[in-house]
Amino acid sequence: MTATHTRPESTAKQEWASGLTAFAAVMLFLVGLLDIFRGIMAIAEDDIFLTTRNYVFEFDLTGWGWVHLALGAIAVIVSLGLFGTATWARVAGVAVAGLVIIANFLSLPYYPVWSVVMITISGFIIWALCVVRRDSPFDRSEQRPTYEERPSHRV
Repeated sequence: MTATHTRPESTAKQEWASGLTAFAAVMLFLVGLLDIFRGIMAIAEDDIFLTTRNYVFEFDLTGWGWVHLALGAIAVIVSLGLFGTATWARVAGVAVAGLVIIANFLSLPYYPVWSVVMITISGFIIWALCVVRRDSPFDRSEQRPTYEERPSHRV
């Protein structure tokens, strides 16, 4: 008597969930890298940034640089956790993307177009991480059935 090991069939919902998690991981990684570069540019006081007078949330450009550099580094670390589909990374990803939105909103006058782009991308990251249901995470140990294991549907 031989034991047969059956694997649960990969459903469309699992594939959709894994695709959204992968999307969020890649986008959060890119947001993190871009925020790191933006932070370095601001710390170096690059001429690409606008100077605005009488702004309510006025920080020194170097201060904004350190904020973006730190958020970018955290975003990159969290995105690596998302590639492993860790639950802590999903929660942290939503939190980091929310902080990136807030930081970009507060630094809007310094680099307006790019801030709006980053806010939009971070919004998509939050959506992708929140729309995946908790009870259907993608498990990488579940592979698609091989050709021999697939049920035949012959007529």
